[in-house]
Amino acid sequence: MLDKLQFIKQRFDEVNDLIIQPDIISDQKRYVELNKEYKELKVLVDKRSEYITLTNNIKEAQEILDDGSDPEMVEMAKMQLEEAEARLPQLEEEIKFLLIPKDPEDSKNAVMEIRAGTGGDEASIFAGDLFRMYTKYCESRGWKTNVIDFNEGTSGGFKEVQMEIEGEDVYGVLKFEAGVHRVQRVPQTETQGRVHTSAATVMVFPEAEEFDIEIDPKDVRIDYFCSSGPGGQSVNTTYSAVRLTHIPTGIVAQCQDQKSQHKNKEKAFRVLRSRLYDMELAKKQAEDAAKRGSMVTSGDRSAKIRTYNYPQGRVTDHRINLTLYNLANIMNGDIQEIIDELQLVHNTEKLKESGETF
Repeated sequence: MLDKLQFIKQRFDEVNDLIIQPDIISDQKRYVELNKEYKELKVLVDKRSEYITLTNNIKEAQEILDDGSDPEMVEMAKMQLEEAEARLPQLEEEIKFLLIPKDPEDSKNAVMEIRAGTGGDEASIFAGDLFRMYTKYCESRGWKTNVIDFNEGTSGGFKEVQMEIEGEDVYGVLKFEAGVHRVQRVPQTETQGRVHTSAATVMVFPEAEEFDIEIDPKDVRIDYFCSSGPGGQSVNTTYSAVRLTHIPTGIVAQCQDQKSQHKNKEKAFRVLRSRLYDMELAKKQAEDAAKRGSMVTSGDRSAKIRTYNYPQGRVTDHRINLTLYNLANIMNGDIQEIIDELQLVHNTEKLKESGETF
């Protein structure tokens, strides 16, 4: 393991030198890439330092125990040995997972889209519940959320809502949330007290930088319209909202969040770039998943991934057969346990696939 970590340390030192070079600083794409690499390598370099300290502590404690001449030192050495030997296997596991090659998109910001599916008004209300759940989760992570576009439901919630999420490793954390989410509960409009099943689709795509994907302006049709508010009423009389249509693919992106037409256009182009980038990424993920037989791939956007059952107070993630009886807290944004389990399964699959030995 130390040999592998030594290579990491050498690369870390190289990157550390590179990011202060004037020619690198002037090349935005290269500078951003190297900064991301620096952050990722630093985590491993810190673990390497801890690993070296632990192995040195074990060696030192063993020498004192073998000598045995000073009872007080022997007692301290026993404690040091116990602590180090308890921590070492745990640290080795952490390093193993950190050495798995990361998907380059994982560190990107994300665009999340939630659409009401089958179930009429109840599906729109559920889409609104999911929007609240993810917004609260993002707040708990210190991430910034920003609504780009929305279409409200007639009885509350959203027919569709789209938001940008900015922060550290956003896409890597949220990518497995993509798919069909199903709710089972008695709708507010139900008079007989019967449980209905409704659904909403969540899409998560990495926010593409300008240098990730280039768009030919000739391929984009731009339409301007008035922003709308609750009930579809016009909230301003200027044509500030922007809709972009990418003619070769038919992909549409629109933004009505800002009062400025220019800012809305800028945001809509970010979403369009991200959608085009995501389209290519989805093909790759589907191919990779087919090769691996992965359980938690985000390649299949139509797969039913999770059920929220209100009468039983449970949430079940069908990909990893995880059931939690903690629905109220989960709907309040406490989804970290589900995300941790999904990431663990994904990383374990990648570890097996790489066949790494340490």
